[in-house]
Amino acid sequence: MSRRKARAVRRTDSPRPLGDVFGRSEPGPDGDEVYTVRTIPGSRALKPYRCPGCDHEIAPGVAHLVAWPAYGGEDDRRHWHRGCWEGRGTRRITRRWS
Repeated sequence: MSRRKARAVRRTDSPRPLGDVFGRSEPGPDGDEVYTVRTIPGSRALKPYRCPGCDHEIAPGVAHLVAWPAYGGEDDRRHWHRGCWEGRGTRRITRRWS
C-alpha cells in the first residue's frame, strides 16, 4: 500500500470553459461589441483592481476575469469579478473608468 495522498480528480465537465492563453470571445457589457475574455487565477493577481461592474475592489489573490475589446482594445483591459461579468447584460455598468 502506498502512503501517497490521492490526487484530486480534475473535473472535465465544467460548465464554464476557462479559455486558453489568448482568451475567448464573448459579447461585451453593452452587447454591441465583441470582447476577448481571459480567466486570471487567484494566485496570479498581484495587486488590487476595481471591478467596473460593481465598483468594488478585487483583492489580490482572488480569481477573476480580464476583458477587453477584441479589435484593437488591449489598452482598455478591465478586471471583472466573474459574477459581475456574467450579469453584465442585466446590470448597469459603473463608468468610473471611462
